[in-house]
Amino acid sequence: MKCPFCSSLDNRVIDSRLSREGDVTRRRRECSRCERRFTTYERVEEILPLVVKKDGRREAYNRLKIIAGMRKACEKRPVSSETLEEIADRIERFLQSRGDKEVPSAVIGEEVMRQLYELDKVAYVRFASVYRSFQDLDAFMRELKELIQERGGADGRKTRRRQGRRLAARGPMPRVGVRVP
Repeated sequence: MKCPFCSSLDNRVIDSRLSREGDVTRRRRECSRCERRFTTYERVEEILPLVVKKDGRREAYNRLKIIAGMRKACEKRPVSSETLEEIADRIERFLQSRGDKEVPSAVIGEEVMRQLYELDKVAYVRFASVYRSFQDLDAFMRELKELIQERGGADGRKTRRRQGRRLAARGPMPRVGVRVP
């Protein structure tokens, strides 16, 4: 392994650890020449299918694109990078299980949306809004309404809104003093 600092090939492994799933080995190495430490990751090279884009172009599957898209959708959401890595692993296993040499990008996009839907509904809506490139607000609102109906929250929200309006019509609520010890 070539040292990223001095390009020497002479280094030694200090520590090796397997990931939880056992599919990646993390190795801490120390260069014998500059004595700096660096980390390498070793994984089995899996043959993933080519991705067929909407315009017919073909390109190699790129895990980093999947993670970057999910990371953007999960921005400011309680979703860890580790969780996104696990989802990317599941998507890769899904693609490998299909056994196809080529996969339409739509199949990958739909699988990402399915995974995000199970993980975080806000991230799902964010990803879907970009991926499906809604042409107008109506299409976007239809998707949101389906989500709300699925959760069974549409009726509860309307009731709460009506109650809020009734309370607002009564005037300001009296302040209650609270003593803090």
